[in-house]
Amino acid sequence: MILCQNVAELKNSVAKFKQEGKSIGLVPTMGALHEGHASLIKASHAENDITIVSVFVNPTQFGPNEDYAAYPRTLEKDCTVAQQAGADIVFAPKKEDLYPHEDMTWVEVTGDITKVLCGRSRPIHFRGVTTVITKLFNLAQPDRAYFGLKDAQQTQVLQRMVEDLFFNVELRIMPIVREADGLAKSSRNVYLSPQERKAALILSKSLKYAHDLYMQGERNAAVLLQAVTKMIESEPLSNIDYIEMYRLPGLLPVDETVSGKVLLAVAVKFGTTRLIDNVVLGDE
Repeated sequence: MILCQNVAELKNSVAKFKQEGKSIGLVPTMGALHEGHASLIKASHAENDITIVSVFVNPTQFGPNEDYAAYPRTLEKDCTVAQQAGADIVFAPKKEDLYPHEDMTWVEVTGDITKVLCGRSRPIHFRGVTTVITKLFNLAQPDRAYFGLKDAQQTQVLQRMVEDLFFNVELRIMPIVREADGLAKSSRNVYLSPQERKAALILSKSLKYAHDLYMQGERNAAVLLQAVTKMIESEPLSNIDYIEMYRLPGLLPVDETVSGKVLLAVAVKFGTTRLIDNVVLGDE
């Protein structure tokens, strides 16, 4: 596996792969790789000739009071995880490599799709995501790009961007990877105290409960949302940001009676750590 920290070097490698007719899979990450990331890398390795993993803590998707400076940076460990999962290249550029000018060019998806859920409290977040992913798509020229369903809104926003800008890339959205006790894998889990870590299990438990209600025939959106809210509120260490439901694809408003495929998503703080999780109903 090659560690590439230079834009020109990556472009040269990609040109060579394309000339040889090799398919390319891209796994964009912000590092601090865990088993969730490894599952994406393994999927790319199975479906493509070449797998490129980007490791870049993207400053433009962090708000002024968010944890950019504190975000874990573990490149050496990340390279080990990536190599073991089947990566061919780890691309770890510096900030000035991907943002060479102070006056930046932005790529932005507008409309309700970026204003609901996390977009409501993090207004610049998705503009940063779509801008950096556009840069990575242009550099890596992937046939397929791999993202986890835990960041469900992100996957919907990126799908809209790919459709609107006619990117010649297939988005592969992979299932949430969880710890044995149900907690969704996240780089932010390391910030949790032991008590907060235990309390955070209420997220997966409440979503499973809602899924069970749905499978038993419950279709009233308010009832499903209230069931999740009540369970999470029963955990004293929880501080709810949102508990919401939207139709898929496109994060459209849900009718009073749930029909089709819907996303039930939550964002909850435990101490200073904000965690997200979700379940898709109607996808059986």
